[in-house]
Amino acid sequence: DVMDTWATSSLTPQIATGWRTDEALHASTFPMDMRPQAHDIIRTWLFSTVVRAHFDAGTVPWHNCALSGWILDPDRKKMSKSRGNVQVPTDLLERYGADAVRYWAACGRPGTDTAFDEQQFRIGRRLAVKLLNASKFVLRFADLDDEAALEVERCERALGTGLHTGAVPAEVTEPLDCSMLHRLAGLVDEASRALDAFDYARALERTESFFWAFTDDHIELAKARAYGEHGTAAAVSARLSLRAALRVLQQLFAPFMPFVAEEVWSWWHASSVHASTWPESSRLRAAAGNAGPLPGTVAAAVLGEVRRAKSEAKRPLRTEVLRATVTDTPERIAVLADVAGDVRAAGRVGELVTAEGPELSVACELAPEAAA
Repeated sequence: DVMDTWATSSLTPQIATGWRTDEALHASTFPMDMRPQAHDIIRTWLFSTVVRAHFDAGTVPWHNCALSGWILDPDRKKMSKSRGNVQVPTDLLERYGADAVRYWAACGRPGTDTAFDEQQFRIGRRLAVKLLNASKFVLRFADLDDEAALEVERCERALGTGLHTGAVPAEVTEPLDCSMLHRLAGLVDEASRALDAFDYARALERTESFFWAFTDDHIELAKARAYGEHGTAAAVSARLSLRAALRVLQQLFAPFMPFVAEEVWSWWHASSVHASTWPESSRLRAAAGNAGPLPGTVAAAVLGEVRRAKSEAKRPLRTEVLRATVTDTPERIAVLADVAGDVRAAGRVGELVTAEGPELSVACELAPEAAA
């Protein structure tokens, strides 16, 4: 007969920290900060480890315990060889890449079981590719031979190492850009709080949500200015804010998608993203000044309605809008005035007319289709 006592396993924190072999190391690292383990061995491994530390050392073995769940098959049944429902990770790694597999793993909430869904790997791969493409787009402006490129280089050189903690040059002045930085500061706060609480799934979820809005809306809204169509100062504001956002997003994605984050970071930094200083929301908020989230929210909402009008008319997004009439509350109409140039450029809108009303609506007069 065998009595399962978990005798050696219950001493893993002590053994790992050099107990009886390196007392200096043991004194500085025990109790540990955190143990990761699954929920099925709470009454065995967790309990026995706590009991041993309590009676042997008069303390807890760690300060935090992060509980993970199981990966179940698509029918939410436990995987086992006998059932034939086991997934081999090497095949998934070859098809989707390591970052996509890590993305899938990080989507599982702490302490909860997760059903295997191959669609999540596809989403993770798509996200990695989008990060590559967004980084290429934002960084391409540094290669342009224009006055704005020289000014951006001068601004960042003057700021020096402060860039690595999220500092942004004062030349970011456009309302849309400042609004984006304000929301980015909020994202840094959210992701930091979630990671401090070991809620990695929420940190990834919030970062991913911001990133898709950034690529789908903000980049499109700021693109014309970034290309210099509205003058040097407007181009500098667009390019600096895009670079600031890209820097922070690469850092926030790094714990979850380390390989693609390291690759895109290496395109414009000599050191590793994994050795960089975690971004500081206070720096971003200071750069945003008095701007709040509303300019970016209003601009994205109006652009979304313009896109919807084109889609419903079965016309391509590049279709020109002869006249767009935006109806919204007085507060939002006033905000729209500050970002109207960006909305018109992104939506290819000729005349933008506003009217006050109870809620947002946009009526678009599209340019006639060219004769076949």
